[in-house]
Amino acid sequence: MSVENKVVVITGASSGIGEATAKLLAKNGAKVVLGARRENRLQEISQDIENAGGQAAYRVTDVTNPDDLKDLVALAKKEFGAIDVIYNNAGIMPTSPISALKTDEWNMMIDVNLKGVLNGVAAVMPDFTTQKHGQIITTSSVAGLKSFIGSGVYGATKFAVRNLMEVIRMESAKEQTNIRTATIYPAAINTELLQHISDKNSKEGMDKLYKSVGITPDAIARVVNFAIDQPEDVNVNEFTVYPTKQG
Repeated sequence: MSVENKVVVITGASSGIGEATAKLLAKNGAKVVLGARRENRLQEISQDIENAGGQAAYRVTDVTNPDDLKDLVALAKKEFGAIDVIYNNAGIMPTSPISALKTDEWNMMIDVNLKGVLNGVAAVMPDFTTQKHGQIITTSSVAGLKSFIGSGVYGATKFAVRNLMEVIRMESAKEQTNIRTATIYPAAINTELLQHISDKNSKEGMDKLYKSVGITPDAIARVVNFAIDQPEDVNVNEFTVYPTKQG
């Protein structure tokens, strides 16, 4: 098995890591199904893929709505006849000190970064268990590996999906359903994530860091491609991706 002809659902596909991954996988022969909230961006990216000779479909998707994820998976099966991989990439990062009590932003991060991943898992699990193969890839963060000031709640959501993915892997091995998992821990990758930060001091600090060391989303796209490209009996399940310049 390889990337070629795999049917891959990608959330958060309207920019950044999701867009870069969709374009790379499609270039390498995958059939990509894009989900995000911005329809105009999904149209543009799908058109770019098709103009380059690739295959793509899309649906406006809010990952906090379980039915949207089910419909996105249904679209993959309708358009391409199968579902092989879901890449749970949608996420937000409105970092701030806990003392700032930005509780609305806390709840948004829980809804998107954690519940959104769970909704993606729930949407593919019936097919993956029945067909006894499939792959669940999720974007966590280096904040899901170690603690950072200002990232208490963001990191909590990313620690949570780290645990979730490992348990899925272990349970699948026990149940012999052959579901592979991969968790990716990006550091400073230049995407739209910083646009979500409303806390002035946090925003200034993150802008400075990313401006000095940030790298392009293609770095993560190549990791996703590598994980999918492994043989079905090989599960490469954790990747930490730092800019070389980032300490």
